[in-house]
Amino acid sequence: MTTLNSFGTRTDLRLAGESVQIYSLPALEKAGFPGVSRLPYSMKILLENVLRREDNAFVKTEDIRALAQWQATAGLEQEISFMPARVLLQDFTGVPCVVDLAAMRDAIVALGGNPDRVNPLQPVELVIDHSVQVDYFGRPDAFALNAELEFSRNRERYAFLRWGQRAFNNFQVVPPDTGIVHQVNIEYLARVVFAQKVNGTTVAYPDTLVGTDSHTTMVNGLGVVGWGVGGIEAEAAMLGQPISMLIPQVLGVRLTGAMPQGATATDLVLTITEALRKHGVVGKFVEFFGDGLGALTIADRATLGNMCPEYGATVAIFPIDEMTLDYLRLTSRDESRVQLVEEYAKAQGLFRTPSSEEAVYSETIELDLQTIEPSLAGPKRPQDRVTLKKAKGAFQTALPTMQVPSSKPLKGASAAEGGARQGVAVGTGAIAQSGVAVADPALEQLDHGAVVIAAITSCTNTSNPSVMIGAGLVAKKAVEKGLVRKPWVKTSLAPGSKVVTEYLNAAGLTPYLDRLGFNLVGYGCTTCIGNSGPLPDEISAVVREKNLVVCSVLSGNRNFEGRIQQEVRANYLASPPLVVAYALAGWITKDLTCESLGDDQAGNPVFLKDIWPSEQELQETMLRAVTSEMFRRSYADVFSGDERWQELAVPEGSRFDWDGDSTYIRKPTFVEGMSMTPPAPADITGARVLALLGDSVTTDHISPAGSIKADSPAGRYLLDKGVKSTDFNSYGARRGNHEVMMRGTFANVRLRNQMAPGTEGGWTLYQPAGELMTIYDASVRYQAAHVPLLVIAGKEYGSGSSRDWAAKGTLLLGVKAVVAESFERIHRSNLVNMGVLPLEFKAGENAASLKLTGTESFSLAVAQGLKPRGDVRVTVTASDGTTRTFTVTARIDTPEELVAFRHGGILPYVVRQLVARA
Repeated sequence: MTTLNSFGTRTDLRLAGESVQIYSLPALEKAGFPGVSRLPYSMKILLENVLRREDNAFVKTEDIRALAQWQATAGLEQEISFMPARVLLQDFTGVPCVVDLAAMRDAIVALGGNPDRVNPLQPVELVIDHSVQVDYFGRPDAFALNAELEFSRNRERYAFLRWGQRAFNNFQVVPPDTGIVHQVNIEYLARVVFAQKVNGTTVAYPDTLVGTDSHTTMVNGLGVVGWGVGGIEAEAAMLGQPISMLIPQVLGVRLTGAMPQGATATDLVLTITEALRKHGVVGKFVEFFGDGLGALTIADRATLGNMCPEYGATVAIFPIDEMTLDYLRLTSRDESRVQLVEEYAKAQGLFRTPSSEEAVYSETIELDLQTIEPSLAGPKRPQDRVTLKKAKGAFQTALPTMQVPSSKPLKGASAAEGGARQGVAVGTGAIAQSGVAVADPALEQLDHGAVVIAAITSCTNTSNPSVMIGAGLVAKKAVEKGLVRKPWVKTSLAPGSKVVTEYLNAAGLTPYLDRLGFNLVGYGCTTCIGNSGPLPDEISAVVREKNLVVCSVLSGNRNFEGRIQQEVRANYLASPPLVVAYALAGWITKDLTCESLGDDQAGNPVFLKDIWPSEQELQETMLRAVTSEMFRRSYADVFSGDERWQELAVPEGSRFDWDGDSTYIRKPTFVEGMSMTPPAPADITGARVLALLGDSVTTDHISPAGSIKADSPAGRYLLDKGVKSTDFNSYGARRGNHEVMMRGTFANVRLRNQMAPGTEGGWTLYQPAGELMTIYDASVRYQAAHVPLLVIAGKEYGSGSSRDWAAKGTLLLGVKAVVAESFERIHRSNLVNMGVLPLEFKAGENAASLKLTGTESFSLAVAQGLKPRGDVRVTVTASDGTTRTFTVTARIDTPEELVAFRHGGILPYVVRQLVARA
């Protein structure tokens, strides 16, 4: 790409005798933009991005001016084009990305183009981390057995990914049983600063990325600007399509002081999540600054960056400083890389020191780290923080809202369907090891509030040695006092990388974790993504029989309804040490600040304070146990994989040979049969409502996730294909099959469609007859009759994980538009990029105030005059024939988004561009 360099900022930076070219921000400031040096750190990164890419096509001179003259209180006015340096995928979202790329090659051939045009133009790395499930636990061979099951279930998917690694340029795969994508990212993949040959010249520039997992923002803790996007947006970025975005506002969070004894990084991030969600940061950048940064390690900062999606911001960034350089050395990066990062950051005004001048922010808030106290978040959302001392009472208060009237099937549902909606685990292929005798009398005492899952899991905390070693020390002290986990608790330990296992071993803590049932179960997201596996049969039976509201406690970042385990209604996020403590206590209804966890060998009560490590003990153990050599060994051959990976039979050829009988990988329909001419704009007329939903409907509610029930539409499809229920695997593992995924969209067992009162799950009333049926079955009937569909919802629609299938499935069900009070950033973008129109009620209006019941038909005037954030007139026709109108706002936010929407989505748009450029 030829850059214009209108402001003469291209200059040389000398590094150990070698010269690299940079696009200098200080030079831009001297060229007449005096505010550049006091821009927020993240805005400097965006400014360098457009400065380096100025081409008068995607990036114009006025874009550079707008960023260089950024006004702190402005925002949502100027559109810019951002091109990340790389793209990061995990396997659940990565498989459909590769499927779509393979289908795009076929589509280009059909249009007379060259399939080789479909190739990533910058580095793309995929980490397989979402597929391992906790079937075996609490035994020494749990890891080996779970890994074997993972391969047997996912062999076809893994072979497809290996084909992609061979067929596409710039695409690498980190094999399974290695680590969690975000931890592998900060420990190995992140460059912080790139140095790349461009037309024979080495150019240095900041590492930036987008990832197909919401928690891509974990790398923000390392000073890298990156955020989560949907798979479709990531695919466009891979193919050289810049991401269109509005210049954001930046909230500065000033951190002061240091955390007190007993508080952890988890407690800090839960406090930040609660505060920023209340403050309102959706669509904004968050930047941490202040003296308190010196008290936070990179692992602590990564924890805060990780949960950025939970408080709704786009990024949550920390600047590069000495702590960054120390971390790069600890993780065994080459010294040349460390020098490049240091010299480049200092030359660009991106390096923080205690004397650095503060940036100018849109607004600031302040947090004294000394005020942080032990906390949990739950029972349904990560922003619902409760202090440890109030957790017992908070559960009791929330209990009535989580109970269901009975375990009997709901009206209009079969007995099998009713059972499934109560969370009966069907078709998981599970072989759990509980260590509990079926006739164990302890199970008779199970009641509401019992902790049945205690999981050290997820990237949020398993990257952080302080909380992982803290968990090990709690386990050590507990074992030494004779404490054991309660027999109904399913325990698991899923570290974020093999380095964690190494330092727990080096610290001598692994035997104590094993004694309490926290044996290694795998390297992956496991419980946090919903791969907790089934409860032991005897526990499950009691939960169903008594209709109990039981709990999970996990060190993750997501605790939405129906996500963790479908029989577990209350889910709490907590630090790894507290996960161990709750496994010992066995009850969320026990106040760990004043009630005992159990008795020691002498019969004396043992309290949490008796087994909690001191700060000095924690620091001494970390210094002794964590070494740079561990990182070097763990990542020395990271892309090779084990024998199972290397022996996979991999298809040949640059175009994929689709197997019509496959139930895992099927050719999608998104670009099938398309022409070079975009479809003509048309109004939406005579639309019916498929679902009328409330507030905080997450992508977990929308997108297929977790186990597949035999009596669900997806289960019936697989059975018809000859797949046994024991081999169903999970929805996530079948994301490469649109037939499965569309049948599982809006099928979450905790979804509540207000059109079908008294039901829970994927049910709706087919109009105009008012007949109760599954959402999928209703969709089939509506589409057969050529009736367009709408979804109507409340606030924060689409919050949660960046699941492209939440938008893809919505499209395939025939939904043309979603009308909500507000949207979460990623899902709104995904809807646009799949050609589904997001519409927002005007302030003060919603379905209730407009008296919408879902029985009406709707017409939307969108053929002419549709523009970014413009008004759309909606005409409502009631069952008696009377009509009325109201106006909504089109949440197509930029002109570039409108172009993609008019093409029917980003995929056909990119295909047409690639063919036209040939």
